[in-house]
Amino acid sequence: MAGETLPGTETDDRSDSIVLHVDMDCFYAACERLREPELRGEPLVVGMGYEAGEGHGAVATASYEARTFGVESAQPISAALDRLPRIEDLGPDDDPDAAGYYRPVDLDFYKDVAADVKEILHDCADVVREVSIDEAYLDVTARTAWDYAPSGDRTLAEGFARYVKQRIEREVGVTASIGVAPNMSTAKIASDFDKPDGLVVVPPGEVRSFLAPIPVDEIHGVGPVTARELRSLDIETAGDLAEADVSTLESRFGSRGRELAERANGDDDRAVTPTGRPKSLSRESAFTDPTDDPEAKRDVVRTLAADVADRARSRGAMYRTIGIKVVVPPFDINTRARSLPGPVDEPELVTDVALDLLDTEFETETVRKLGVRVSNLSFSSADQSSLDGWESADDEKNGGSEREGGQESSQGTRREDGKGPQREDNRGSQQDDRAPDDSAHDDSTHDNHTSNSKPRGQSSLVEFD
Repeated sequence: MAGETLPGTETDDRSDSIVLHVDMDCFYAACERLREPELRGEPLVVGMGYEAGEGHGAVATASYEARTFGVESAQPISAALDRLPRIEDLGPDDDPDAAGYYRPVDLDFYKDVAADVKEILHDCADVVREVSIDEAYLDVTARTAWDYAPSGDRTLAEGFARYVKQRIEREVGVTASIGVAPNMSTAKIASDFDKPDGLVVVPPGEVRSFLAPIPVDEIHGVGPVTARELRSLDIETAGDLAEADVSTLESRFGSRGRELAERANGDDDRAVTPTGRPKSLSRESAFTDPTDDPEAKRDVVRTLAADVADRARSRGAMYRTIGIKVVVPPFDINTRARSLPGPVDEPELVTDVALDLLDTEFETETVRKLGVRVSNLSFSSADQSSLDGWESADDEKNGGSEREGGQESSQGTRREDGKGPQREDNRGSQQDDRAPDDSAHDDSTHDNHTSNSKPRGQSSLVEFD
């Protein structure tokens, strides 16, 4: 299938930028369907306040099937229930085809899935701007081109975007809609143009004709109030806005009026700026069929560890924490990690620690997915810490007990059973995986805390990313 191998070109002529806007489709609902596949194709509402006795609540996400009943995001949950009753509340004579499924918001689980998506995005682009938990801009100008592929039926940029989409769906199990354009504002409009699971490409010479019929309120920066004011000036579409008198726009909206007209013309010179260096790097791999074969699991961990260490070295990153992620059926996520005395760049150590963490607790477990991660990254050129402290700290552990402030961090288990997660681990310090200015949607690492009792099946909230 086209896009299974990485398309692209390395040319020196890059007069036109190539920006991807990646927008996950009904992301919270998609995450719920990961752990409950039977919900696929069913009307699904993710929100708060629908349980008996709860107060006011709102819809966080409605699947496309639920939207056909008039359920929308940010809608009061009472209105959603009027339009789409819960299937659990139906009587014997009620029509099950007119009811839907409701699930509580589990942001920690969604952030874990989002972290898997983000790893792919950062692997596919040199510059990534994470806007929210389910949305990002990628500058892939250095990775591909607007030239047509040898087949002549699509641009290389389209092939690259298709490759990104396929990786997200294949490796994470959720779908994304992607817009490809020479600038951020057009790429964002394009990603929303053919949802769900859309891919819309707007080459440089077609930007204005693509935008012209778009309703004016879809132009980036035009909210409901501005849209009403523009319509009072008989400006209904982006084409109308592009042709409007700039002085009239400036008199009504100030300098922003000119900016809106420029965007309607397809002019947007904003650069995709990263939200900060990542503080972790990870790689994951799922088995086609869950396996308990110890050597098969070790082979995967060796491969993942080597890849993660290589990626860290290529980015000039050292790391203080090495960890693994183990997903066991049906979808129980387990993470374990060890922290080092100081930042290191030691590929063999990544492999050794990852294998030790795997063998210590998961050697006989049936697993469906494995991951290896390095975190607490440092991009400075400071001297690496000696490994002596690491080795002695490891040797001094007493009968498996973990000392406060010691070097081992055993991060616990989170059971993804559709229920609200419980906290059973003692939290230590938290550190955002992304930039401070995106903290509302950041993925957090939790190191240097202990959980001495983790019975299988109990839920302990831990985020791998």
